[in-house]
Amino acid sequence: MDFVTLLLLAALVGLLLLLARGPAASRRGRLPPGPRPLPLVGNLLQMDRHGLLKSFLALQKKYGDVFTIFLGSRPVVVLCGPEAMKEALVEKAEEFSGRTPITIVDSVFQGLGVVFANGDTWKTLRRFSLATLRDFGMGKRSIEERIQGEAQCLVEELQKSKGALLEPTTLFHSITANVICSLMFGERFSYDDKQFQDLLNKFTDTFAIISSFWGQLFELFPGFLKFFPGPHRRAHNNLILINAFIADNVEKHRKSLDPSAPRDFIDVYLLRMEKEKGVANTEFHYKNLIITVMSLFFAGTETTSTTLRYGFLMLLKYPWVAEKVQEEIDQVIGRNRLPELKDQAKMPYTDAVIHETQRFSDLLPMSVPHSVTQDTSFRGYLLPKGTAVYTLLTTVLHDPRYFKKPYAFDPNHFLDAQGSLKKNEAFIPFSLGKRMCLGEGIARMELFLFFTTILQNFSLSSSMDPESTDLTPRLSGIGNVPPIYQLRFHPR
Repeated sequence: MDFVTLLLLAALVGLLLLLARGPAASRRGRLPPGPRPLPLVGNLLQMDRHGLLKSFLALQKKYGDVFTIFLGSRPVVVLCGPEAMKEALVEKAEEFSGRTPITIVDSVFQGLGVVFANGDTWKTLRRFSLATLRDFGMGKRSIEERIQGEAQCLVEELQKSKGALLEPTTLFHSITANVICSLMFGERFSYDDKQFQDLLNKFTDTFAIISSFWGQLFELFPGFLKFFPGPHRRAHNNLILINAFIADNVEKHRKSLDPSAPRDFIDVYLLRMEKEKGVANTEFHYKNLIITVMSLFFAGTETTSTTLRYGFLMLLKYPWVAEKVQEEIDQVIGRNRLPELKDQAKMPYTDAVIHETQRFSDLLPMSVPHSVTQDTSFRGYLLPKGTAVYTLLTTVLHDPRYFKKPYAFDPNHFLDAQGSLKKNEAFIPFSLGKRMCLGEGIARMELFLFFTTILQNFSLSSSMDPESTDLTPRLSGIGNVPPIYQLRFHPR
């Protein structure tokens, strides 16, 4: 059964129930304005055939920066623009700190773990995760050294290619995964490790499914579509296999655990589980361990590696940008020592390129959905407790008031007249507030050290003509997935 048939069937069911269920408008209460929904199918008739994101952006033009849309029978409040985002996520941070599940993967996450948990569970797991990651080097020299070491492994691997065309997804996934694996599992994996690569492929496939048209359609009708074959079942199976890998590692850690010398995140969690054994309603149980590790593993791998893939595609399209970065690398670092984080302050152009890569790639245009934790007054409306909230980061990262050419790649967005790096309050690729990405610090370190190390050692080329290089995402939904491409790394 294809997507169009499913849509028509869902619409037909909704229309058949229209008289029986009556108008849905009365359920909206004091929610922000939006198109009138039909019973069951909600605002299906207002949906763009290209997906939720296109639909939301079109509705923003009609209803403004705060509006309500019904995904099936479920009301969702959509926030656009930096003002609404700041007002909700910063000024009313506690009220908007809830999390709504991404339904296509909720069968596995089930509201557990540091990303999708709510209430005291989430607060406890976030505090624990931040403290533990810091203990193992996040934000410190030790994690910088791990990233530098991984960057050198990548250089050695790229040298083996001898300038041949290669598709960079596997390598970029491997280097970012190994950084987070060193924190989670206390080890790194060979780029040739078949099981490791199979796991990374499952991450990539799952992120693509979440961002696909099917993933967005599933948000409208999960209760209906879950009974049909489709990519949602593959996403479920992918995550189950990843969980099995993590569970095997947890068992190995349990057998070799030395309470006096914890080696990594899993060890520390196991010790906390033992300490709270017998405590009623403890958050430190086995399921939360597995899902939290998977959440951090997934987020720490997919986001940064996808940003790298976008970044090098942009450098292929704009080779003069890569040349200017290399000039700055040669001037500040040279070619005989490893790039260090302290170099970043002396390299405003490189820093601006990385900022613009994050802005332009717009990795999570709809962010991860929020919800309100209590009945919440917002701009004269009343959002009942549990109301889902979508924060469209793309409307901030492409706001023409803050970025002169919002839909063009231009590092000058982050440079002042003197060529120094300038801050921009609309640059929020990691979101805002209590739910902002807890791995932001590691991601920033990785992007700078991986970008500079690669461009210090290699020049880039491709079989594609720069002018014909297409930057349009292959998939666009919760996430933006870059096109598949190949490039050559030529030793400098």
